[in-house]
Amino acid sequence: MSTTYDAIIIGTGQAGPPLARRLAGAGMKVAIIERKLFGGTCVNTGCIPTKTMVASAYAAHMARRAAEFGVETPGSVSVDMQRVKARKDAISGQSRVGVESSLRKLENCSVYQGHARFESPGEVSVGSERLAAERIFINVGARAVVPQMRGLDQIQYFTNSSLLDIDFLPRHLIIVGGSYVGLEFGQMFRRFGSEVSIIEMGSRLAHREDEDVSAAIQEILEREGIHIRVNAKCIGFSRHGEEVIATADCVEGASEINGTHVLLAVGRRPNTDDLGLDKAGVAVSEHGYIEVDDQLRSSVPGIWALGDCNGKGAFTHTSYNDFEIVAANLLDHDPRRVSDRILAYGLYIDPPLGRAGMTDAEVRKSGRRALIGKRPMTRVGRAVEKGETQGFMKIVVDAGTGEILGAAILGTGGDEAIHSILDVMYAKAPYQVIQRAVHIHPTVSELIPTMLGELKEL
Repeated sequence: MSTTYDAIIIGTGQAGPPLARRLAGAGMKVAIIERKLFGGTCVNTGCIPTKTMVASAYAAHMARRAAEFGVETPGSVSVDMQRVKARKDAISGQSRVGVESSLRKLENCSVYQGHARFESPGEVSVGSERLAAERIFINVGARAVVPQMRGLDQIQYFTNSSLLDIDFLPRHLIIVGGSYVGLEFGQMFRRFGSEVSIIEMGSRLAHREDEDVSAAIQEILEREGIHIRVNAKCIGFSRHGEEVIATADCVEGASEINGTHVLLAVGRRPNTDDLGLDKAGVAVSEHGYIEVDDQLRSSVPGIWALGDCNGKGAFTHTSYNDFEIVAANLLDHDPRRVSDRILAYGLYIDPPLGRAGMTDAEVRKSGRRALIGKRPMTRVGRAVEKGETQGFMKIVVDAGTGEILGAAILGTGGDEAIHSILDVMYAKAPYQVIQRAVHIHPTVSELIPTMLGELKEL
């Protein structure tokens, strides 16, 4: 016999808990199910723990640079990885406990711990219990891909999740994958003191970005002593005593790299393969993402998919926006849509990259006439004052309408400054609005109007 609810939520990532609060607050009887760690990827193996460790790595980096600022430090700078991990665990753990505690105290909400599986379109099992509801929301997230690579079964390897559990410093960390996860971990562990090699199968790092952004990222990392191999084909591994040997056919650089530990950072896959979606009749893509419409409804009436598992975004902010879209449509009679969203995200190497909208390449491909403005961070006073002048900022606008099409700020404060551009994009206002704005000095953002006054043909 099933226990009946008004709504069932599977997963406690960035969409599930706030949706539970909205639905319960509207008087619905809600069940929320979590099979492992409350808070999902962001809280446990993503944003919060990694950015906490990035902060520790930044502190070590700046301590080594102290003399540049006229500050003398006694002796050499060393990193205690056990204390780094303890700080990360404490901050991440506080968030996890906070999410679980708030849900268990929530009126009209029952918390179930265990693995959820569909038994029918309106029924879910959790262990020996059966739950039924007319509305079911899936927020199960994604996990690291473990690719088929020669010799991988001969070595011990890490993913982004398991690497967070170590409390020691790898002597030489080999990272397979030159995209966002791999780059952040690479710089982080280099600053902790590891030798780091990054192997990327593509022709450049962060291939989603424009070529000038990719080149600048590579220059930033190589200046810190990170070894980078691009165009790496036929990647394989073998073990020689305590050493791990990675082999790859590379256009440039040695085809063999001797290291001690390996991180696989080659992509993510949705956690949908063990939910029994076939019993519910829910359609999924060839890569396992739940197919949804513009309001996040699946192919089955009464079932929605939110967060990483729907393939509509792979970020905490898009997952939370999924919650906002579903809640607005269900409770507020506000027809919000995924297509209203402008692509925006950050890459948290140092300096960080803030990105919004289209790349230069995408604008060119669209065939529209456009203008571009670009400014190196060496000409941004705030960056010079901080001694952090790597990178650049750029913006692309439609030559006819003045609409801002996209922007990238790779530089100190870039992850924050990008929002002044993003907000104008959401307002659908012409670039002249921000060009004529008076920004505070000295900041990174103050150079955005200046950059917009120097537009050229793309």
